[in-house]
Amino acid sequence: MSVLEITDLRAGVETNDGRKEILKGASLTIKSGEIHAIMGPNGSGKSTLAYTLAGHPKYEVDGGRALLDGQDLLAMTPDERARAGLFLAMQYPVEIPGVSMTNFLRTAVTQVSGQTPKLRDWTKELNIAMKRLRMDPKFARRSTNEGFSGGEKKRAEVLQLELLKPKFAILDETDSGLDVDALRIVSEGVNRAHKNTGCGILLITHYTRILKYIKPDFVHVFAGGHFVKTGGPELADELEETGYDRYLPEGSTESALA
Repeated sequence: MSVLEITDLRAGVETNDGRKEILKGASLTIKSGEIHAIMGPNGSGKSTLAYTLAGHPKYEVDGGRALLDGQDLLAMTPDERARAGLFLAMQYPVEIPGVSMTNFLRTAVTQVSGQTPKLRDWTKELNIAMKRLRMDPKFARRSTNEGFSGGEKKRAEVLQLELLKPKFAILDETDSGLDVDALRIVSEGVNRAHKNTGCGILLITHYTRILKYIKPDFVHVFAGGHFVKTGGPELADELEETGYDRYLPEGSTESALA
């Protein structure tokens, strides 16, 4: 069993008005096979948590720790974190002109696994994974994410998740901008990866609709840069009815609107 342990994590960014602290002592432990949903208002620091764990240079760690199977995640470069078993599905996947999806994915798999997949086996596995996600086979030859719709980009992120087989997957608002059919297909892909690999999942979302497809073991409320409440799936239903106002710090500028 693998464990991702986040303890008193604090981080911030440099702004035009000086340094801004965003994470203010976030602590959470995730084990293999567990699905944790993180919900909270805009501006609470949910995405900052995701990108800090992934190693985005914009976010500077001020204190705390993050361990993956006892290894210091924060001391690693982003590519080392990926090889250690951490995966991030971005809220806004970037376009990579000139790099085909198949080359991008095969290179990523090679770097993470340390072994280049045989071309014949790789092509078969890629085609099967794309078919399950209802992706046109032509997308394999197109530049990564270039000209993709929002839903197509999200499917491409889940395609990476299925092929890379990480120990832990952070999904940053993977449901945003998806219509009903795309949401179901993407959710099926996440559930498939979870079932096949036993990976732990950290699912960041504003809405309960994705939780109808991806059933969380734990639901956390994130506000003011840290976790303020933890419960079971019923907590998501409570948030849907009552919102986040009760969890916002007094005088907070965070938006209680989804």
